[in-house]
Amino acid sequence: METNQAVIQESRPTKHIKSLREYIDALSTLGEIQQVEKEVDWNLEIGAITRRVYETGSPAPLFNNIKGHPKGFRVLGAPAATSRQERLYLARVALSLGLDPHATGQAMVEVLAAARTRKGIPPKRVKTGPCKENIKLGDDVDLLQFPTPLIHHGDAGRYFNTWGAMIVQSPDKKWTNWSISRMMLLDKNRMTGIVDEHQHLGMIHKMWSDEGKPTPFALAQGCEPFVPFVCGMPLPAFVSEGEYAGAYFGEPLEVVKCETSDLEVPASAEIVVEGTISHNEKALEGPMGEYAGYLWAGTAEHQPVLNVTAITYRNQPILPVVAAGEPVEEDHTCCGITGAAEILLSLREKGIPATMVWSPVATACHWWVVTVPIDYRKTMNCTKEDLCRQIGRLMLEAKLGPQIPKVMVIHDDIDPTNLQELVWGFATRCRPGEGEVILHHTPIYPLIAFTTKSEKVTHDGTKSVYNCLGPEDWGNKLPERSSFRFAYPDDLQKRVLANWKSYGFAR
Repeated sequence: METNQAVIQESRPTKHIKSLREYIDALSTLGEIQQVEKEVDWNLEIGAITRRVYETGSPAPLFNNIKGHPKGFRVLGAPAATSRQERLYLARVALSLGLDPHATGQAMVEVLAAARTRKGIPPKRVKTGPCKENIKLGDDVDLLQFPTPLIHHGDAGRYFNTWGAMIVQSPDKKWTNWSISRMMLLDKNRMTGIVDEHQHLGMIHKMWSDEGKPTPFALAQGCEPFVPFVCGMPLPAFVSEGEYAGAYFGEPLEVVKCETSDLEVPASAEIVVEGTISHNEKALEGPMGEYAGYLWAGTAEHQPVLNVTAITYRNQPILPVVAAGEPVEEDHTCCGITGAAEILLSLREKGIPATMVWSPVATACHWWVVTVPIDYRKTMNCTKEDLCRQIGRLMLEAKLGPQIPKVMVIHDDIDPTNLQELVWGFATRCRPGEGEVILHHTPIYPLIAFTTKSEKVTHDGTKSVYNCLGPEDWGNKLPERSSFRFAYPDDLQKRVLANWKSYGFAR
């Protein structure tokens, strides 16, 4: 269950983990890494084990012996999934964000949002880094040397990128974008994947295509653990993720220059693939089991071909892999938490007295919750329905808007990170017939589970905002809640907690 502890008021991270290997060591100390020495097959077995890890809250598997590949070529599954260990549910996320492993979801959102108010710090180029230990150019390039798994039964191919940073730069060099985009192997020196014109990778690719040129790209795998989170954060166009990461930690990230382009990549990356995204060559890509928890057969589409010109990698490289699907996996922890931070900042800047935004990880980013104080009318002169409509419209105007299908607005006595409490709040406060604001003809992301075939083509759909603020005649005071936290004096709560084990309870 997601934590319901009080928000830790932190404005900055406390530690900057600067490589994947340092991160693995930190996870090992917490009992969150499982070294898998038994030989496993890249053909579905790695994917099946990783899916089972998500569904049991088991430690992240580090596969050290993969069929058909030399010892030392490794795969890390479930790098930022949730844990079944007590008080460590979001520990992998917390460590990735440079926080204490016991940090709450609310603290993570607040720290990410706070960094957005600070001036960016550009990455610092260094002469070389671990990612340059091995360099392969031209005919020596071979993507098939890495143990890329076939993740799901029904996937169209082996997906080399599920957790790496796709790095591109606008032709005028004013905007460098880091993102996560699935990439499928075609052969030893070609890939294809989603390059969506509605997303920043696709926007920059269009800039190059409009000039009749292929787009230089670099794909950095196994970066320091914060990098995938900043890649998954819905920053506005023309905001560079590398500069935000510097602002977040208060120091620049170290990068090195690519071998075959002027692009820069995180110096500690495990594997770097360089090349160009073709402006005129396409190949069929998909289907793939995705974050909504489904795989739609027969949904292959033509996507640009990525032609590889160089590969550099560390000795004994580690390929991180996300087996997307039913919650909870990294699409839900990464995109949900960073997206919540960006939406929280946006709402506050537009005058909405939001106290928290959260996407419950069990909903596969299909629910988004906004909490407001009971006395929100001190700053907002409007009805509850008007407030919900305003929040819905503002959220859907944001970069993340197309990926937000359902919004819940609820008072902040409810902890949105506690799924049980949230479901109770929804059930008891949303009035049938009056508690849903419908927003027609809004942009909709085609990977949202319930989109129709026509909506996937038109990107036009319907969204809902659920008014969970209770009836207007509650006024500015909520009914008394009959719970341990609300129905008993503070001193008695403290005494009961202090004596809990002496009563005979184990936990």
